[in-house]
Amino acid sequence: QVQLVDSGGGLVQAGGSLRLSCAASGRTFRTYNMGWFRQAPGKEREFVAALLWNGGNTYYADSVKGRFTISRDNPKNTVYLQMNNLKPEDTAVYYCVTGPTKIYSKLPTSRDFDSWGQGTQVTVSS
Repeated sequence: QVQLVDSGGGLVQAGGSLRLSCAASGRTFRTYNMGWFRQAPGKEREFVAALLWNGGNTYYADSVKGRFTISRDNPKNTVYLQMNNLKPEDTAVYYCVTGPTKIYSKLPTSRDFDSWGQGTQVTVSS
């Protein structure tokens, strides 16, 4: 059974940066796709970014494209989300996810992932 531990959230002013980390265990990390979702209070959970098992293709929600970067370090079984130029609307709980190896023909949804981290809070003040 895979375990995901999210970390790196916090309080930051608008325009600032944060880097989220997700440590994975219990699965052959390098053979699985990884991603991030977020959920703001009173809103539905939404896709943020994803990265294929081979580190090749990346996928981003339009709202974060150009500001967020997803990456992975396979020897460390860790995926990262570098978030720059943060905005108040980025405030949410961010969840790391992992899913089976596949190439997405469009932006992935929660159905493409089968394990979730516990979440880490990101708060951006104006």
